[in-house]
Parts: sequence; structure tokens; C-alpha cells
Amino acid sequence: MNTARAKYNLGQVVRHRKHPFRGVVFDVDPEFQNTEDWYEAIPEDSRPAKEQPFYHLLAENDQSFYVAYVSEQNLVADYSGEPVEHPDVADLFGAFQDGTYELHFQMN
Repeated sequence: MNTARAKYNLGQVVRHRKHPFRGVVFDVDPEFQNTEDWYEAIPEDSRPAKEQPFYHLLAENDQSFYVAYVSEQNLVADYSGEPVEHPDVADLFGAFQDGTYELHFQMN
């Protein structure tokens, strides 16, 4: 049984440690839940451990908006104070304040 706790919260803005993108967390898997094909496509020397939280992000870079799936080890908190401009942010979140978006929904 995995007892790891997620370091980042829903609505929190984060950055990728190695690649130039940032995003807002909209879901968390307690450990890897994507496909083996997706995992195997990552170069072996860069593959993260599966036994850690993985985050679903509404992500952005200088060229585009997309959904990213990123391991906890590859994320850092974003303290820029800048909102994420992804067009789907308003569908899931409310106001942006102090680096975090308010949730539009209640968790069970």
C-alpha cells in the first residue's frame, strides 16, 4: 500500500524542473496510472519512478496550451505570482490568489 502524500495541491501552480513549462494541478494520482507505452516513450535515463504521485496539469509554454502528466520529482512550486493562461482554467477553477486557484467543485 502506497502511503505517500502529494506535495502539491489541486489549484496550485507548478513548474517542470527540466522543461520550460508550467501549469495548474487539476488531479493527482498517488502513483503512476498512465499507459506502459507512455512510460516506455520516456528515455530510460530520464524515466521517473512509478511509485510517487503523478500530477495532471493544465499546462502552458511559450507556444501552446496542453494537458501534461508529470511525476512529483519533476515539479517545483511556481512562486512567480503569475496566473496560468490555459483556456480551460476557468472551467475548473475560480479566482487566482497567492499562487493558487480556488476550486469550483467539492471533493468527496
